[in-house]
Amino acid sequence: MKRFNRVLVANRGEIAVRVMRTLQELGIETVAVYSDPDAKAPHVLMADYAVRLGPAAATESYLNQTRLLEVIRDFDVDAVHPGYGLLSENAEFATAVTDAGVVFIGPPPGAMRAMANKTDARATMIAAGVPVVPGGPVEEAERVGYPLLVKASAGGGGKGMRRVFLPEDLDEAVASCQREGAKSFGSDHVYVERLVMRPRHVEIQVLADSHGECVHLFERECSVQRRHQKVVEEAPSPVLQPDTRAAMGAAAVAAAKAVGYVNAGTVEFLLDESGEFFFLEMNTRLQVEHPVTELTTGLDLVAEQVRIACGEPLGYEQDDLAQSGHAIEVRLYAEDPATFLPQIGTIQHLRVPEGPGIRHDAGIYAGWEVGVDYDPMLAKLCVWAPSRAQAVMRMRRALDDYVLTGVTTNLELLRHVLRHQAFLDGDTTTAFLDEYPYEPPSQIDDACLIARALAAGQGASSVAQSGGRDGVDLHSPWDRLGGKRL
Repeated sequence: MKRFNRVLVANRGEIAVRVMRTLQELGIETVAVYSDPDAKAPHVLMADYAVRLGPAAATESYLNQTRLLEVIRDFDVDAVHPGYGLLSENAEFATAVTDAGVVFIGPPPGAMRAMANKTDARATMIAAGVPVVPGGPVEEAERVGYPLLVKASAGGGGKGMRRVFLPEDLDEAVASCQREGAKSFGSDHVYVERLVMRPRHVEIQVLADSHGECVHLFERECSVQRRHQKVVEEAPSPVLQPDTRAAMGAAAVAAAKAVGYVNAGTVEFLLDESGEFFFLEMNTRLQVEHPVTELTTGLDLVAEQVRIACGEPLGYEQDDLAQSGHAIEVRLYAEDPATFLPQIGTIQHLRVPEGPGIRHDAGIYAGWEVGVDYDPMLAKLCVWAPSRAQAVMRMRRALDDYVLTGVTTNLELLRHVLRHQAFLDGDTTTAFLDEYPYEPPSQIDDACLIARALAAGQGASSVAQSGGRDGVDLHSPWDRLGGKRL
């Protein structure tokens, strides 16, 4: 079988770091690429070789296919790992890489194209016997029935989607999705689907080799989302029953085989309150949330991707695979925890939680400048424990230990989710943050925290770090401090 000596990681941030770690463990040299703001990024510092692509704009750096192909040629790489985002699902780039005689560590371009257009993918899934949400062209809205969802055919990441509850609101929603689809994806084609109320977002990880074998690595639940973007993921799902898990896994394998899929991919489903599931889409790449699958199966998915790309068979069958324990991942974003607006600044202090069962995937460090040029995700914090209840408690402790100053982050939102009784109960639908929104404390609340800290003989900073609003004496400090004032 082929063996890679040098691999270009065509990405940045935490995913580039994560991919490089596995490549180094496999004894493979790594080539990093970077834009000007990323010149001293962690992935650049850890690579064997690093090459400047261009200025900050992604179109002039990380999305510049011509420049990337020059790097491939100049550094004599054997393969390209695209990570996720950027060019990871770009069939044109994958084709250009293979045409250059280099292996693309991902699916064939044809499989990408088959799943890229949502309407085409729906038709393919129906033919393969995979259950899909009732839907069709906009003209069939009445047949589909209200409430419904208008979706851009080439959409993704929550863009180009509008809910419609009444027929008179359809035209405006269609026009809005067409505008957003044309702007974000270069296509204004839209379609409609039945809106599944309060669903769970459950996805199945699949691996397929070039010898016709395909397995699934069970499910991840990704229901806690903001603006259709995932925030908290876990494996296994807290509600999936064995028969549903088996049926959903079989459907995911059928979906992958229907498009001739090879390498790692994820088939996403909606699970309604009755336990019925429907195909949503297939992500033809490694997922952000892949660590929870790794933690519960013991597999290194990047290593599996490399083995498959080298032409090796999977070497195991479905019955050889099993889940163990429970894993949870939270995404740390540089964004306001209430408005979700991106934030900028310099990370002044970073303290990462430690201890058994904790994993931290990051592309940042103290002194790192967080700008506006790229996605605001800074890191992923993951935990594993023998049971879900233990995993929740471990994540709560880890989040309380996490300190990042200098940039506003969503840490308080994550703490809110993990401490909510509904999350502990496993009541995690896609409406979670709508039904249980995070409410930031007011200024008077912060003043009260300081007063409470003084009353308990604590420093205000210690209360801030502990997130402490519980267990502090509420008696007035003024009775103890004499003439002193805050």
